[in-house]
Amino acid sequence: MLRKLEKAEQKWGGSNTLIDQWLNNRRNLLINYCQIAGIPPYEVTDKSLPAFDSVKQFCDQLMDYVSEGHFEIYNQVVAACEKNGHSSQALAQQLVPQISETTDTALDFNDKYTEADDEKVLFHLDKDLSSLGHAMETRFALEDKLLEVLHSKHS
Repeated sequence: MLRKLEKAEQKWGGSNTLIDQWLNNRRNLLINYCQIAGIPPYEVTDKSLPAFDSVKQFCDQLMDYVSEGHFEIYNQVVAACEKNGHSSQALAQQLVPQISETTDTALDFNDKYTEADDEKVLFHLDKDLSSLGHAMETRFALEDKLLEVLHSKHS
């Protein structure tokens, strides 16, 4: 996911402040995800679970990212596409519901780890991070299609 992000930054970075902000927030989310998951370049040498507070902070960041997309960025992209033709608008209207499907996985993850009373929930973290990672990868691919529309029509 980080390599795909780097390609997206090379392709669209610097062309639009909205795109730059979005990609920067995605980078920060991915870095935190890798740290929590203990995957390169943030491998954990002692194979211990991350701190419960770290997981909760990641959940906050995840919810901020998801919310930013739904309540700020997607609306701006769709509005911009409305001004630039039916094909752009149709693509945006097709992609946003598909992106929304990945939101359920993020919300479930957040609910599970922020509402937990006990750190024993961390024993499920690897499996849950795997599911979340798959949803995030799908989401980022769909968001990149929106970025392409935004870049090609509005930069």
